[in-house]
Amino acid sequence: MRDFNWIAEQAELTIKRLLPTLTSTLYAGGDARTFEVRLRRHLPMIFDALLDLYGDQYDFFFHLQQMLETTARMFTLRPAELHALDRYREQNPDWFQSSRTIGAVCYVDRFAGTLRGIRERAPYFDELGLTYLHLMPLFKSPEKNSDGGYAVSSFREVNPSLGTMSELADLARDLREQGISLVLDFVFNHTSDEHDWAQKALAGDPYYQAYYWMFPDRQMPDQYEAHLREIFPEQAPGSFTYRPEIQKWVWTTFYPFQWDLNYRNPEVFRAMLEEILFLANQGVEILRLDAVPFVWKQLGTPCENLPQVHSIIRALNGFVRIAAPTLLFKSEAIVHPRDVRSYIGEDKCQLSYNPIMMVAIWEALATRETDFFRHTMTKQFPLPEHTAWVNYIRSHDDIGWGFADEDAIELGIKGGDHRSFLNNFYTGRFPGSFAKGLPFNFNPRTGDMRISGTMASLAGLEQALNSGDPSQIEIAVRRILMIYAIILSAGGIPLIYLGDEIGTLNDYTYADDPATMQDNRWVHRPKANAEAYARRADPASIEGRIFLPLCQMIQLRKATPELAGNATRFIHTGNRHVLGYVRNQQVLVLANFSEQRQQIFNGALREAGFQISGTRDLISRQAFNDDEFIWLEPYQVIWLKHV
Repeated sequence: MRDFNWIAEQAELTIKRLLPTLTSTLYAGGDARTFEVRLRRHLPMIFDALLDLYGDQYDFFFHLQQMLETTARMFTLRPAELHALDRYREQNPDWFQSSRTIGAVCYVDRFAGTLRGIRERAPYFDELGLTYLHLMPLFKSPEKNSDGGYAVSSFREVNPSLGTMSELADLARDLREQGISLVLDFVFNHTSDEHDWAQKALAGDPYYQAYYWMFPDRQMPDQYEAHLREIFPEQAPGSFTYRPEIQKWVWTTFYPFQWDLNYRNPEVFRAMLEEILFLANQGVEILRLDAVPFVWKQLGTPCENLPQVHSIIRALNGFVRIAAPTLLFKSEAIVHPRDVRSYIGEDKCQLSYNPIMMVAIWEALATRETDFFRHTMTKQFPLPEHTAWVNYIRSHDDIGWGFADEDAIELGIKGGDHRSFLNNFYTGRFPGSFAKGLPFNFNPRTGDMRISGTMASLAGLEQALNSGDPSQIEIAVRRILMIYAIILSAGGIPLIYLGDEIGTLNDYTYADDPATMQDNRWVHRPKANAEAYARRADPASIEGRIFLPLCQMIQLRKATPELAGNATRFIHTGNRHVLGYVRNQQVLVLANFSEQRQQIFNGALREAGFQISGTRDLISRQAFNDDEFIWLEPYQVIWLKHV
């Protein structure tokens, strides 16, 4: 166990040795006092984390100095208005926990064409009530092998078809003035093989070959691969790709054109730190760290969720706290629930996608029962202070059933069997299923499979519209509004995949395009339909029947500070079809996951510590007193607050 007094001493010695150089040479005329205060506050954590990674290297202090000089230089280059925002956010570190925080995510090209188009959508963002806008990968990437933008060729250039880096900085400024934080993806694990680093490696430069994992033969790749799982067994089996130009095998966890970075090389860490701080200086306020679990490799392990991954994030977080403390990290870790939660912390990722709740929502919709939802959320939902979940119904990606088998076993559920049921249900192969999803990446060796589909198609709207049955359409719309009501009230930041707010269905034309036909996730990434959006204000249209009530719930959330933060207590309602939870001990949420009217005994809620008397449903405005029972209509949600 490391002596933290020694760590503090070493950090202080480092500061004394380097501070004169950092403050006088790298940013003469800058706010030296602010830099020094932050440096003293955060360097001990940075030092400790870097020792985990590079402490056995003889030139450890040289690399530490290089990282600090990079941090000081990027601090100097930071615009004045962002320094001002840094000071404000340091005084208000929990700003993102407000009930007024509402998120949305989209692809720039598919939603608005270009960055200019995004700026022109500002009135719509205001109409929807957004304060957080996540733009999917928009950096320069190969024309053919881009993996939807996740094969990055340059972190400092926007895809020319979308705009320029200058336009991105202008957009960030405009959004900030509108009260919207800009969120971007940061592809953390790999680059495109067209990135300048990779091109220099292909040209034989040993310095840049050390940026990646390269092997002269299959001996080491075979040893590593014995413990690795295949991410895309259909499209890209295996984890290594042979490049004849250099006669080497390159580590490619995802696709052959995406080269894994070698974070064992401290030069890679420093280079990626600089890219992060460059983006922070463009006005980006949150970075989604893509593929976090994979960034450290260790022979004899699955090379996922290793302790060193956490040290990398802690060290990066510390440097960011010094140079650009406005910037927050959001983890993307679609792994075992305990591992998902392990990335979240004030000193790591302040935000995290909540795949645990996403899976629980879809599981409860399929079963019409909420025991698993309540049970797993009771165990997995609590978070450290100064952090928050980002709650979503679906994303740009496929849906995998990443629940904890041990949670399922405690309820008498066999994990493997239940995943098979869910896969059959959401691909429409289970009798009575309402879903229209597609199977994604079935692995015949493991039986693993995931699901593609838009929220509306998976929730039954597509099938209902095809049937023409008004009652089924009504049920599907209720189902959609119920799950929106949950992510808006459960605790954390709600995130809407743009297009879902108007009930966008699966787009099967992806199969006609050679660029997308091999990846059915494009079925749920359709281009925005201007005609459909034009109908959103019509309460008789499908779009309006979803959009208008959703906007009402968003405004209710914003006006209800009791829905802020993460303080959520999941309760037994006495009815397995009805989910219940209490927010900040002041708002009770009840959600009926059934097509049937359901009854809740008031006594069960009293036993759970919530008094119904004198409450009003914020959504329907219905008042409740000491009635013995509460009745919920099919897929109804109520937000009960004392008045």
